[in-house]
Amino acid sequence: MISRQQQKNRPDILGDRYRARAHQLSPRLQSVARYLHEQREAVLESTALEIAAATGTSDATVVRTVQALGFAGLRDLKQTLEKWFGPALSSEEKMNTTLTGMSCDVDASIDFVLEGHKRACENLAQPQNRLAVAKATALLIEARQVAVFGISASGILADYSARQFSRIGVPGVALNRTGIGLAEQLLALQRGDVLIIMAQKSAHREGVTTVREAKRLNIPIILLTHASDSWFVKEADVVINVPRGEENGMMPLHGSVLVCLEMLILSMASAVAQRTVKSMRRIQDLYKGLKPVSKK
Repeated sequence: MISRQQQKNRPDILGDRYRARAHQLSPRLQSVARYLHEQREAVLESTALEIAAATGTSDATVVRTVQALGFAGLRDLKQTLEKWFGPALSSEEKMNTTLTGMSCDVDASIDFVLEGHKRACENLAQPQNRLAVAKATALLIEARQVAVFGISASGILADYSARQFSRIGVPGVALNRTGIGLAEQLLALQRGDVLIIMAQKSAHREGVTTVREAKRLNIPIILLTHASDSWFVKEADVVINVPRGEENGMMPLHGSVLVCLEMLILSMASAVAQRTVKSMRRIQDLYKGLKPVSKK
């Protein structure tokens, strides 16, 4: 199985054409060509209109650029990129790779998880991540509302985190659906909010759309990722590096992301301790009113 990390062994048709032709293009087409070349994952997930929005041009300019690079159209370019990337490992393949290495050994399974989380926690404790958490906390303190984006397994973490933010006194909302469901959730975003986004390398449509809406509303973005070269990194105001133990095609561990989220929640709670205590007291008062009345 050829992973995306092995893509360098494949002919880079786009790269070759970009280097050979970009200097011949007008400045406007050059900017689009540079985006196509540097943001390949995003291009795979985008329409011509979305690429135009990202480059500040028009869809017609995007199509002209693609054709100027020698492709019949955007579909032709995407098919070329898919061949260059090669097939990404599926969840099934990652699980199979992980289990094969363990040889049905319970101790090996325990060590895999513990060692993965140990490395992740050591990384989270590094000075650059401590500084990033401090910057993120400063943004969260001023938030009207905290929106937490994550899909698939991260969607569960988004729900949990949004609930915890609400408990400490700042409204929290989860952005964890797809399609029209996510569009409905995005309606809740307003100026003054802060967005926490869990995303890796793939610039999927849900993440890109969420980031663009946040940018439109001037909402600060806090990114939790281990993909330092992803499209999301360039769009975020604060980036926290969160390893997930998925090196060499292994299954990802989501516990490290949860640890990071709880770091942010507790950091914010301690920074606004009075508000936190007041909110928790209010929850307890409301809960008392929900208890069944005992019959004498």
